[in-house]
Amino acid sequence: MNDAAKKIRGLQDNIEQVIKGKPEVVRLTITALLAQGHLLIEDVPGIGKTTLAHCLARSLDCSFRRIQFTSDLLPSDILGVTIYNQQTQAFEFKLGPIFANIILADEINRTTPKTQSSLLEAMNDIQVSVDSQTYPLPKPFMVMATQNPLEHHGTYPLPESQLDRFLMRIRIGYPDLADEKVILTTQRLFHPAGDLKPVLTIHEVLELQNAVDRVHMDEGLVDYLLALTRATRSSELFGLGVSPRGAMALHKAAQAYALVDGRNYCVPDDIKRLAPLVFAHRVILNTQFETNGRRSEDAERILLELVNQVAVPL
Repeated sequence: MNDAAKKIRGLQDNIEQVIKGKPEVVRLTITALLAQGHLLIEDVPGIGKTTLAHCLARSLDCSFRRIQFTSDLLPSDILGVTIYNQQTQAFEFKLGPIFANIILADEINRTTPKTQSSLLEAMNDIQVSVDSQTYPLPKPFMVMATQNPLEHHGTYPLPESQLDRFLMRIRIGYPDLADEKVILTTQRLFHPAGDLKPVLTIHEVLELQNAVDRVHMDEGLVDYLLALTRATRSSELFGLGVSPRGAMALHKAAQAYALVDGRNYCVPDDIKRLAPLVFAHRVILNTQFETNGRRSEDAERILLELVNQVAVPL
């Protein structure tokens, strides 16, 4: 545990050289990585969503690809394409940008549902199927997607099946005055992540991911997690509650969050902290309970109230 905590702290410190004043955002990003999950970052432009993905990728000695999602993007632009090689007189599959360890799906809601769906198998099974052939993706594999929740012109909202593939949906938020001043004075003339060096190898990341499975969660906490899940299904506020896949996602995220905190066991606060982030994009609100037209914020607010109502095991 001491060795794991040291490596995770080194990764966090490296990213925080650039992402100023957002330690919890960095912790959540590392949590998603160690839980072998994918991360959806939903916030306004200019907050640092893309920079966060660059910082994580540069802090790991692994491959990184950025895919700018647009309305004319095709599935083959992501997965790859089979072409005929005249020299060998055979068909060859040219790998697409999805074949990397860290994928930045920038503005993922700007492409068509057909192209969005090309990510489903990759995010769920860590493989892609093209022309009746299945190709495994490298491990670790993580998709970090960004989207702007305020702009709807020329966008295609992610369907429930696509949202369900993301372990968590988070926001970064504006920096406070002191941190923004540091950003203005130190990151004006160069790419903020340009000087970052890798602090973890692929092997070390895989070891940390395996260590997550060994983090202990007491049976009482499992019952608490299930009580939260069932509360979303029985509440009149939701038209659709959390699925078993969502419950499994929260279980794995809580284990990873505990490991990031330097513990080999989970506590109730791990589940309480992560439940709104893991569940909010997996539930559907009844329309009469929407208050401001922004369903994601309404869902998080209601889930937070629900979490506070469910008894915590002693």
